[in-house]
Amino acid sequence: MSTSPASQVFHRDLVHSAPAVSHASGVHVWDADGNEYLDASSGGNIVISIGYGVQDVLDAMAEQAAKVSFCGQFTSEPQEQLARELADFAPDGMDYVRFTSGGSEANETAIKLARHYFVESGKPSKHKIVGRWRSYHGNTLGALSATGHVMRRTGYAPILLPFAHAAPPYRYRCTFCAQSNACTLSCADDVERVILNEGPEHVAAFIAEPVVGAAAMGMVPPDGYFERVREICDKYDVLMIVDEVLSGMGRTGRNFAIEHFGVVPDLITCGKGISSGYSPLGAVIARNEIYDAVANGSGMFEHGFTYGGNPLSCAVGLAVLRHIEKHDLVARAGDVGSYLLAEVRRAIGDHPLVGEVSGLGMLVGVEIVADRATKEPFPYEAGVSKRIARACQERGVLINPSFSGNADGYRGDRFGICPPYVFERHHVDQTVAALAAAVDQVAAELASRVPTTTKESQ
Repeated sequence: MSTSPASQVFHRDLVHSAPAVSHASGVHVWDADGNEYLDASSGGNIVISIGYGVQDVLDAMAEQAAKVSFCGQFTSEPQEQLARELADFAPDGMDYVRFTSGGSEANETAIKLARHYFVESGKPSKHKIVGRWRSYHGNTLGALSATGHVMRRTGYAPILLPFAHAAPPYRYRCTFCAQSNACTLSCADDVERVILNEGPEHVAAFIAEPVVGAAAMGMVPPDGYFERVREICDKYDVLMIVDEVLSGMGRTGRNFAIEHFGVVPDLITCGKGISSGYSPLGAVIARNEIYDAVANGSGMFEHGFTYGGNPLSCAVGLAVLRHIEKHDLVARAGDVGSYLLAEVRRAIGDHPLVGEVSGLGMLVGVEIVADRATKEPFPYEAGVSKRIARACQERGVLINPSFSGNADGYRGDRFGICPPYVFERHHVDQTVAALAAAVDQVAAELASRVPTTTKESQ
């Protein structure tokens, strides 16, 4: 007779059991055993933007739930108002919004909308999507096809769409500029090479994260990169989709991270911080020309998800956006985020395990290496970033252990420190102290060759 498992949830990780959360408030989380943690990970998935337990959001959620939580035959005032205010939050000329239940759905929507735009514009041959390596756009099949993270793709490669991928703007490990002291923007030119190889008459869109999240935490492009990419997209009539699911809604110190780089995209996807984890929500924000092509053409975009634009999630998103603006949290994310980046660099930037510290605002990434001089990564099985995250957790601080694969697709550890926007400087100080001690601890373990197994590192 078989015994029942402790949990009947089909968790992502069936080897290690995660602690159960009890409650959270502000920037702290408590587990079911009563342990308190400072959350420098924004919920682990970099979702929490305004903190836990914000009363204005809870009130808006309860008020809307009492009115109506779902009704698919109608639009609703929360959906209409959130679209208006989100359009005001976005770059000029991007006035139309399509809501989803999260980031993967938002990227699926943007990919399909790019194709649909060219059908409506009388260019039906344009259907291909170009992504980048070292990118992550979601786990649905279209979003995963655009993703350029080898380890996430491998098991599903036979069923993915044949999307092409350009080089990433990864200065630390740039193959183009490896022997140069200056960036040549060859990574941007590689976007043009891929478009030409695929045939510009067939390419509908290029999709990229302005600041990379899970696939290469905190990767910031060099100056001029997005300006050059915008020129290339315009030259070949290719839409630019920026995936701001993680970097958007104020996380980097601008409303959207693309604003750091002085260009306006054609489509912006967002999620995570748009609802700060209070309810599932994502969105696609479109340039007016895209909306006009559909409105003046068939008048239909046959695509949607059951819970996209539901009144409850939109009421939550509206309350979160208003809270961000009322408390000037975008500026705060930029200010405290600059302090965070500087303090992480000060504390561990010269550590023998650390190759690079990079990021913008509340999106900071650290690359771990076995050898600083050669940039040699640790074996995947060592699971170094996850060990550092566990050592931080033992000290009462939660950080973001990223996936490996930054060096060659399989090896290359990075982790993130991505707090909610309401972090204060003393929270940064606590986080950096725990991080420095954790890195020292793991370095000592590695030096003494503490054994680790593949299962432990997964």
